[in-house]
Amino acid sequence: MKKVLVLALCLWALPLEAAKPSSIPNRFGAIAYHRESQSWGVSFDKGRARDAAVEALRQCGNARCEIVHRFKNGCAALADGPKAAIGASGATRDEAETKALKRCSDSRCQLIAWACTR
Repeated sequence: MKKVLVLALCLWALPLEAAKPSSIPNRFGAIAYHRESQSWGVSFDKGRARDAAVEALRQCGNARCEIVHRFKNGCAALADGPKAAIGASGATRDEAETKALKRCSDSRCQLIAWACTR
C-alpha cells in the first residue's frame, strides 16, 4: 500500500514539475529583405518578437523591406532564387542554411543572410 501511495504522489507531482517555466528566457530574431534592391537585415537575441522585427527592418535600410522570416531560440537563414526568397529555421546555422537552400529548390539559389540566437 505504501508503494502505491508513493507512486501516486510522484505521478501527481510530475505534471507540476514539467509545467515549470524554463529559467532560460526566449530569444527572438528576424530577417528582413527587399528583393529588388537586394537589401537585407537581421536581428537576434531580442527579448520580444516585435523588437526583433523592428531591428531587422532597421538593419535592412530600405523603406520597402519586409520581414520574411521570424525565429526563436535557434538559427535562421534566407536563400534567394529566381522565383522567390525562402527563409528557414534550424537548430544550427548549417541546418537553417541547408533547409533554406533545399526549399528554394533551384540550383541558382544563393544564401543571402543568416542569424542565430545564443
